[in-house]
Amino acid sequence: MSSALPYLAPPLFVLLWSSAFVGAKFGLPHAEPMTFLAIRFALVTLLFVLIARALSAPWPSSWRQAGHIAVVGALVQGVYLGGVFVAIHRGVPAGLASLIVGLQPILTAVLAGRLLGERTSARQWGGLVLGLAGVAMVLGERMEAAHVDEIGLMTCIAGLVAISFGTLHQKRYASSMHVASGSAIQNLTAAVLTVLGALAFEGLHVEWVPAFTLSLTWLTVVVSIGAFSLLMMMIRLGEAVKVVSLFYMVPPTTALLAWLAFDERIGIVGAAGIAVTAFGVAMVVRPAAKAAEAKAAGAKVDGAKGDGRS
Repeated sequence: MSSALPYLAPPLFVLLWSSAFVGAKFGLPHAEPMTFLAIRFALVTLLFVLIARALSAPWPSSWRQAGHIAVVGALVQGVYLGGVFVAIHRGVPAGLASLIVGLQPILTAVLAGRLLGERTSARQWGGLVLGLAGVAMVLGERMEAAHVDEIGLMTCIAGLVAISFGTLHQKRYASSMHVASGSAIQNLTAAVLTVLGALAFEGLHVEWVPAFTLSLTWLTVVVSIGAFSLLMMMIRLGEAVKVVSLFYMVPPTTALLAWLAFDERIGIVGAAGIAVTAFGVAMVVRPAAKAAEAKAAGAKVDGAKGDGRS
């Protein structure tokens, strides 16, 4: 089984990441979104602190570095997941929410060209156009079939923008953080943010029924820690650059899971839109992954030559 795990890890990672949207929909009827997330982030923070201690992970060496990590946590965890949870709570289908935020690799690539001085290629612009066209196809079909909450769509788009800016902020200011200790800081920041949101806008009511407890456990342990463990394993195996390209498989996987779990039906136009979006994201992330792999391979060759000279 252990020899097969490296081959099973990528599809299992996609499955776990996709299941988060479905898991959220299971639990949200029994708790308001900010309250739900505050509990989840508190539990995940505790788990990552324990993991960091077990690994003897280094913590930030300065308050400035910790602050940058906290900003990433506020954007990537708090606002991103907050936007998705609010959207699903307000009735936006899990598959559609996944599709909208699934544009993150494209938007990040385009923003990187503006904010970090990285060149935005014609291929990336083409991927953006295709991704937006695919979302429009799915959204158009949904609008014809049933009303989609406009506020929910706006919070989902806000989550997309937040995770894109958060990714760039981490790349520029917090790329050296240890994953375990950095994740603890990020989740603690998100916990504080969602607690404030829950106190300001919600009644803090939770129905501790089996559906909510199962949803919370799944999202906290299986998704947050399980996906994290798979990510760490793929990094150790030298597959980290391929993880980015896996995300274009999340929207169709989420749509399939949502259909099985909630009978969220997908018409021909919607299925075509998901495929178009996935192809658009693939246009952006796959060349980047290949380039990173080539760079890593070149570094290994140079290192081997250096060892030979010594």
